[in-house]
Amino acid sequence: MGRIASRFARVEPRRRVRQLILGLLADLPRKNCWTIAEHVGDATPDGLQHLLGRAKWDADLVRDDLRGFVLEHLADDQAVLVVDETGDLKKGTHTVGVQASTPAPRAGSKTRKSRCTSPTPPGTGTPPSTALCTCPSPGPVTRTAASRPPSRIRSASRPSHPCQQMIERALDAGVSAAWAAGDEVYGDNPNLRTALEARQLGYVLAVSCTYRVPTPAGPQRADHLAKRIPRRAWQKLSAGRGAKGHRWYDWALVAITTGEPTGHRHLMIRRKRSTGELAYYRCYSPRPVPLSTLVKVAGSRWTVEETFQSSKGLAGLDEHQVRRWDSWHRWVTLALLAHAFLAVTTALERRNQAQSDDGTSPDGLVPLTCNEIQRLFTTLIAQPARDLAQRLRWSTWRRRHQARARHSHYRRQAAQP
Repeated sequence: MGRIASRFARVEPRRRVRQLILGLLADLPRKNCWTIAEHVGDATPDGLQHLLGRAKWDADLVRDDLRGFVLEHLADDQAVLVVDETGDLKKGTHTVGVQASTPAPRAGSKTRKSRCTSPTPPGTGTPPSTALCTCPSPGPVTRTAASRPPSRIRSASRPSHPCQQMIERALDAGVSAAWAAGDEVYGDNPNLRTALEARQLGYVLAVSCTYRVPTPAGPQRADHLAKRIPRRAWQKLSAGRGAKGHRWYDWALVAITTGEPTGHRHLMIRRKRSTGELAYYRCYSPRPVPLSTLVKVAGSRWTVEETFQSSKGLAGLDEHQVRRWDSWHRWVTLALLAHAFLAVTTALERRNQAQSDDGTSPDGLVPLTCNEIQRLFTTLIAQPARDLAQRLRWSTWRRRHQARARHSHYRRQAAQP
């Protein structure tokens, strides 16, 4: 909080930000302005809603402080900038960035169409911990473009613009990274690959099976090239350690000849040992690197998905209840700041602990995780307001607010022709 205090001209928003971040780190079943205000002892959520919607402070400057905080503790000259997207399911149609989404049907449930927003933030994959180091831009807008600043609307197209801008912004800010990684959404985009090569940033980007690889005999589909690879060309390598051990796959590398004078380009193919399922990656490196290095970069892409889940579960990244772009942007920035605190604290604790090959410490304990750090922090430091009278006042306030909302809905429905 001392790092970002100078971004707020008045003491009131500084105190509100501290309260909001403490609420985001708290063990609450649902995190929004109502539940956090009750948790920190406020009489109403008006103060937190004012902080997100109308208070004067620049979320972009706080984002820069967030990035500096992450790099100060997790910087690595071989770091991987991982780009991925996630969705926040919402019931309404007025949230900024909302669009129709049809999730896959599950057993025992009906297929339904829901609404979601799709932020796309990159993170740094640096062992032993990861953190989201920049703030995302919302995905395509259906009905709420007017709620976003005009300067932001032009950058909402997918997939190249948001991630390319964020990667370039991170590199311009001094982020020391050697690689970029992403899934097929980004690997199939030639503009993104050209931009990364122009910055001399190596990448391992997944591509679809129909991706046409340049060869001396002309463009060939990636899946057709995979069928011609001899058996001796496959190598068994680990893509990294998971919760149940190493993730072993078979890997093969095919050189790509494009006529470019600099850099080394390859098509890397991954084969699942149990089923034979194939995955394809377009790779680039300014200097020659072994296959094991490319495999390590490809395996780091999964860390951003874990970080998304952690930031949603621990810091309420997807639990915003806001309508306008500025409020959404501020909520996401502060949620990433709260999660960065957990990630950095976890990394600092792990550096002081010796670990065996299976990841356990000499005393037989697994290393501290973000989940455990949050439990300790909320138990030992962030004490909530548990006054009985305050709880009763909040119960009365909620019921009165809900009664007014119900009355307004019925009156609006009656006025419709």
